[in-house]
Amino acid sequence: MSSQAVLLGAVHDRPGIARTSVARQLGMPSGFAAETTARLVALNLLAERPAPPTGSRGRPTTSLHPHPRGPLVAVAAIAHETWRVAAVQLGGTAIATTEQTHHRDEHEVLTAVAAELGSVHRRFGTRIQAVAIAVPGTVAGSRLVHAPNLGWHEVDLSVLWPRYGPGESERSFITGNDATFSAIAESRRGAATGAGTMLHLYMDAGVGGAIIEGGRAVLGAGGMAGEFGHMPFGDPALRCRCGAYGCWNTSLDGSALARARRDPPPDDEVSYVLGVLAAGRDGQPEALAALADLGRSLGRGAAGLVNAFDPHVVTVGGLGRDLLTVAGEHVARAYLAGLMAFRVSPPPPLIPGHLAGEAPLVGAAEEAFSQMLTDEGLKRWSAEHSVDPDRNRRVRTQLGAH
Repeated sequence: MSSQAVLLGAVHDRPGIARTSVARQLGMPSGFAAETTARLVALNLLAERPAPPTGSRGRPTTSLHPHPRGPLVAVAAIAHETWRVAAVQLGGTAIATTEQTHHRDEHEVLTAVAAELGSVHRRFGTRIQAVAIAVPGTVAGSRLVHAPNLGWHEVDLSVLWPRYGPGESERSFITGNDATFSAIAESRRGAATGAGTMLHLYMDAGVGGAIIEGGRAVLGAGGMAGEFGHMPFGDPALRCRCGAYGCWNTSLDGSALARARRDPPPDDEVSYVLGVLAAGRDGQPEALAALADLGRSLGRGAAGLVNAFDPHVVTVGGLGRDLLTVAGEHVARAYLAGLMAFRVSPPPPLIPGHLAGEAPLVGAAEEAFSQMLTDEGLKRWSAEHSVDPDRNRRVRTQLGAH
């Protein structure tokens, strides 16, 4: 990867970082770092400002920031009651965000999200360098295979970002499961920033998640890894909606909670779980007892995954964060009891995620920027945004040379 792409990635990770700090972090001579920065500033990729005084000796340095006319990614996150669309700049800050509620009607939701993404495109044009969509279900390529709590099956998500012309056909279009994107978000900007290997568990209508290794999600052969809810950690006599028996989801989803409370199966599992969690926070004994069962199941399953994958840290997102606040002691006891003896002193910490409902959108933006912050992405930006053809050719040659 070229020095330009590496330096730009460092600023994306830490916007406002001093140029001298970037040089030390990347092992660049100061003069080379200054030259590389100048190229990125000339391409409207970075803005360079005087750094605040530190009181130390030496020549004053500058701090590096996203350029106000720099690249953006467009992201959308569809959840069970809301959808959100945002334009996000380098460094992870959303500069435009729209959120609306919905009633899970597939056509209405897709039409509304596509219209908002179209509005983002009209506003920002070719500054949009990649698009990412997070959905609460199993995803294969650009196809949503199954989203049980939405009641959606076999949905072509590419309708959300139709091609707007020849120049637009090269825009990266990424789709993914909300649990996977949440894991990416927590590993890069949340509770597990800097962790080498991370296990993320995301509870919604069941449980999913991801293994993150070196900041990247382990996606598997078909890109669908992380369906932890279909591990055989549940009651072997119960059949899951996926068709298998004994899935972990059968002891963690809204239907499991309803069975524990002798309620009929809920029409909306996520809303039902939220209601029981609220009752638990109010101290209602029946709700606390049912949530304790959920907590023990979460802890046992987390221990099994830790035994299998050996992470440095376990983060819990989605409804799991709320479950930890109400039934955390039950989760912790079951987690420790299920770990292999040598892992217990000390165990990998099991902690709530920091990003809450923001995590799927943040993770989608991070994954979209991973497509842009490459040599190919910088060449494309240079070709579209350089006003000096000779400089354009020089920068593209330099990107190929480093």
